[in-house]
Amino acid sequence: MPPQPRPGRGWLLRLVIAFAFAQGAVSMARPAVSYRALSLGADERAIGVIAGVYALLPLFAAVPLGRRTDHGRCAPLLPVGVLLIGGGCALSGTSGSLTTLAAWSGVMGLGHLCFVIGAQSLVARQSPPTEQDRNFGHFTIGASLGQLVGPIAAGLLISEKDGAMARTSALALLVSAAVAAVSLTSLWRIEHRGTAGSSRKAGPKVPVGSILRTRGVPAGIFISLAVLSATDILTAYLPVVGEHRGIAPATVGLLLSLRAAATIACRLVMTPVLRLVGRTALLSATCLLGGLLCAAVALPVPVWGLAVMLAVLGFCLGFGQPLSMTTVVQAAPAAARSTALALRLTGNRLGQVAAPAAAGLIAGVAGTAAPFVMLGALLVGAAGLGLRGGGTDAAAPGPRSSAPAPRAGRSRAERDPA
Repeated sequence: MPPQPRPGRGWLLRLVIAFAFAQGAVSMARPAVSYRALSLGADERAIGVIAGVYALLPLFAAVPLGRRTDHGRCAPLLPVGVLLIGGGCALSGTSGSLTTLAAWSGVMGLGHLCFVIGAQSLVARQSPPTEQDRNFGHFTIGASLGQLVGPIAAGLLISEKDGAMARTSALALLVSAAVAAVSLTSLWRIEHRGTAGSSRKAGPKVPVGSILRTRGVPAGIFISLAVLSATDILTAYLPVVGEHRGIAPATVGLLLSLRAAATIACRLVMTPVLRLVGRTALLSATCLLGGLLCAAVALPVPVWGLAVMLAVLGFCLGFGQPLSMTTVVQAAPAAARSTALALRLTGNRLGQVAAPAAAGLIAGVAGTAAPFVMLGALLVGAAGLGLRGGGTDAAAPGPRSSAPAPRAGRSRAERDPA
């Protein structure tokens, strides 16, 4: 396949900006949904179910959307995702029952999936192979910026004084819908015509089983699942922990944002660290340390100790998502990269369905700290799997990446990002 003309980097900056607003809306809405559910009388189990419904619709939609993107354009999914996120946020704010709150939370999750599949496929398609780690790292900075600002904004808007939580949580959800709408301003002409046209010439569909059997893909999917489950349950359950320990919502928002700030710092230094350590060792070490820190959240430490643990945890978890994206993209067949990314997101959503539901059951039996121990075990398992096959160090940036690697077949790592 002849090389495609390389687009400039303006598209990546605009994509990061759009992702920051879209993710900011979701990160603001997720704790707001938990607080609104609490105001409607939800217990820990109900919080877990609502958090799981957020991922239920995306669980079934990811692979079809990935198939469509492999043989079409990426950009149309982005505004569709924004509209679904905004609608889900706004309608969650007007919900008067736990059932409708869960349903609109699911719509929000479907919108987030549409946006992320389109955006990740765009990065994979428009990035040279030697720049994929860096571009995926920069792309996920947008998510981290949203995760930094969203919880702070939610914490500032939500108040539990004098029974105001129902009203203030609804306000936070309506504001998050407006934040999502802002991302539409950065999405004009974001897809390069050359790469969009090449997608229509892709070969026949690659079977899902063949993609999942490709070395590196299953480990990348599981690592991503574990890391995202940890982030998701932290976002959904730290408000519950705060309620039990007497930590104010504004402080909980600051703690969640501190974790996101540490993740941003991680991604800013990811490229030099990756050169020094290699993907396999970096993924395994950070998952292992992250697992130990997740379990430590269950300890009755003071707020300053919790802040330190969350900062280090955020730094460790920051490596997992961008590196697992590159691992999956470079391992998958060239004609099925969007589908492989969609399978990775399906794994993420499966974790977002199963982990919160399991967390809710565990919390109902063993207390609100127990889900964090479960997350610790999940991340330790991901560390072991990553050590066996989750990293593809040959794809890491550095002097070695400039030389072409031996090509054993098209089902292995391909160098052409289109």
